[in-house]
Amino acid sequence: MQIELLGPIDFKKLKNYLIESHIDNCEEIINYINTLEKERRSCVVATAGSLSRFPGDIFERLFKTEQRTFDQNVSFIKKVINMGHDSIIDHDYCVFALKDVSAVIEQTIIEERFSSFTIKSRREVDFSDVGYYTPNFHDINGNIIPNNKQVKDEYQQHEEMLFKKYEEFTSRGIDKEDARFVLPYSYHSNIIMGVDAHTLKDMIIKYTKTKYSLISEIREFGEKLYEIAKKNIPYIIDVIDKTPVELIDPVDNYLESKIDRSNYKIIDKPTLINHSKNIDDAIIISAIMRRYQFDYNKSFKIYKQACNDFPNFKEEIIKKIAIESDALELTQINFEFQIPISFAVLTHITRHRTHHIMVPDFVPVVDLSQYKIPPKIKTQYLDEFNNIFKENKEMYEHFKNDYGIREEDLVYFTLSGNMVNIVTNMDGKTLAHILRLRECSKTQWETREISHQLHQAIQSIPGAEIFDRNIGPTCETHGFCPEGEESCGKINRLKQKQLIKL
Repeated sequence: MQIELLGPIDFKKLKNYLIESHIDNCEEIINYINTLEKERRSCVVATAGSLSRFPGDIFERLFKTEQRTFDQNVSFIKKVINMGHDSIIDHDYCVFALKDVSAVIEQTIIEERFSSFTIKSRREVDFSDVGYYTPNFHDINGNIIPNNKQVKDEYQQHEEMLFKKYEEFTSRGIDKEDARFVLPYSYHSNIIMGVDAHTLKDMIIKYTKTKYSLISEIREFGEKLYEIAKKNIPYIIDVIDKTPVELIDPVDNYLESKIDRSNYKIIDKPTLINHSKNIDDAIIISAIMRRYQFDYNKSFKIYKQACNDFPNFKEEIIKKIAIESDALELTQINFEFQIPISFAVLTHITRHRTHHIMVPDFVPVVDLSQYKIPPKIKTQYLDEFNNIFKENKEMYEHFKNDYGIREEDLVYFTLSGNMVNIVTNMDGKTLAHILRLRECSKTQWETREISHQLHQAIQSIPGAEIFDRNIGPTCETHGFCPEGEESCGKINRLKQKQLIKL
């Protein structure tokens, strides 16, 4: 695992330039520039803290903080955030390069809704040789087992077998996006992660001081972030240090004592759990309230009158809101879904940050006997695919029962094809955005299937008919395709149909 904080200056390039220029004290220059960069960031945060509580405009406050030393600004920032006003550290934005972290880390961090991620695509890139994470194996009391080396050797043989199967599937013409379903969640991922200092603080606390730290790799990840923060974002360290360690989640403990989780089933398809009422009406009434500042009752009367006077009023205005405007009115309607999904495509849904998604924790380990089978594999290599998952589950049970290894070290037996039921709540604008991208014919097949099913669920809601007609891929709703030369051709067929009708 390698983690680096990326700055606006490429210090390696600068160092090479200074060496080539025969400047002897290049290390001093680099350290000085690095210090200036760090001081500037602290200056911005300190300015935010002073702006809200002292007289003077933004530039006067900035000038005053620029006159202070780095330590003085850090001390002031600590004082403000220790009072609970930690929104000021939103202004310190950090971009990290993450090399060789497992998919367990990947899935854990992208649940942070205020952070940004770019991840190497498993649809496009061959993952045969990316490597994988090998944990030390602990007993249920957290002690490394005596035969750790032997067990690690056995684990690595199993992982190598899974990567070999992936390679065999791709060599037989199975697309990489389907072959990846047999990859274990130990495989290495490479990520660019952007977070503000506020989110970074919360992440470090979560990964080093809560139940998540019991997964060794997550704790190591949190500790590396802590060391980088200690050097570069020192004002968040006091809050982190003062936060108590709480490895036991009382809610988890209570539910585990009352509920038998061994008999859960992955649901058949996405289910609409809850939704706003009178969706088409709500969109239009909110538009009237927004534009004219009328109260709800007056806006409702205007809406009803407009519907009586103009037969196509509802159709026209929702079309304009959904397609031609910033679509803010769509944020006033909400949908809650439970969605069955494989780990292979979970990131496709999770990366849409404007919906509130709940993904099950890795511990206890999910039911490894429930998994998704890609269609092409189902028709050609079904028995072989089933055997891979059967052997993987048997190996997990062998490690758990015969070696007494704790669940936190067994999460890497989760395969990309294993499935979970997730719950999410999204507003109409987010749903429209997801369906615009994910109902496209070029989208990965499972994600497209889920998106179609979400759309079908909306179609069953009385009073949402017009909203339903204006969401979906752009070829159907907007009359254009953003894929250009890589278009699937559907836009041309739709245009041809329209010409025939005319």
